[in-house]
Amino acid sequence: MEYRKMGRTGLKLSLLSYGSWVTFSRQVDDSASDRLMGLAYDSGINFFDNAEAYEGGRSEEMMGRVLKSKNWDRTSYCISSKAFFGLYGKNNKPTQHGLSRKHLTEACHAALRRMQTDYLDLFYCHRPDPETPMDEIVWTMNILMQQGKILYWGTSEWGANEILEAHESAKHLGLIGPAVEQPQYNLFERTNMELDYLPVFKNYGMGTTIWSPLASGLLTGKYNDGIPAGSRLALENYSWLKERVMQEEKLEKVRELDKLAHDLGTSLATLSIAWCLCNPNVTSAILGATKEEQLTENLRALEIYPKLTEAILAEIDLIMGTRP
Repeated sequence: MEYRKMGRTGLKLSLLSYGSWVTFSRQVDDSASDRLMGLAYDSGINFFDNAEAYEGGRSEEMMGRVLKSKNWDRTSYCISSKAFFGLYGKNNKPTQHGLSRKHLTEACHAALRRMQTDYLDLFYCHRPDPETPMDEIVWTMNILMQQGKILYWGTSEWGANEILEAHESAKHLGLIGPAVEQPQYNLFERTNMELDYLPVFKNYGMGTTIWSPLASGLLTGKYNDGIPAGSRLALENYSWLKERVMQEEKLEKVRELDKLAHDLGTSLATLSIAWCLCNPNVTSAILGATKEEQLTENLRALEIYPKLTEAILAEIDLIMGTRP
């Protein structure tokens, strides 16, 4: 395993990490999650990602049960949660979502209970909240840090201007700004990481824990001939994701990229993850495998990414046509 510093902080995260979105409590049970997290940890992964919104808190509960049963040294790994969406979707009451001090504080306390831990290493604002003053958000996150309930705070899917506003707010208040952003980043989603966030990286040294390096499985090739039963695109309530992924233009690019992966002697999934790791502004790429063989294949990206030459990267750009 390789480890990178999270931006300008002293925290070192594994270049590959493991997350629970969609999978925990929906696609895998306690037994499978125990095996997957065990394989990840034994492979050197030291960051496990979660959020209040993942299966209405049940994903955090499952991760908490696994961590309790593993009894790993708490100083050897990092866990996260994210707050914004709340637990109840459309049934949330006004105080049960967003980034108000009330919801952020209560969401943090609830995540600690669900994951059976004394503190979160990372706590993200899962989306921006234009209805809450930025000073209130920054103050709340700093209070949680001062109380020892979180160690670092970050943002997820925030725009560059919103992140810059958070840092300006922290500066004039004499507080600590966000240390990490969690954006989607893959061969189809590149603009934030490769263009919009460049001032953030340069001026504030933000780290990133990127999600969906395989574009919700599209970059594995498993959807090239339709949607397999049991895949996340076949799940109830994920029709919005299906519409975003299942586009013929995207599938054609995936098929071409698959040919290149074959020529390079690797799998499409491994190549796609390895490509993400070539970006030095990526601190950690979050994997979401549901089977041990998938996770093992994903981990091979660590062997492949140093071999991706400028010529190979240029060929990938030519195939994808997504470079901003």
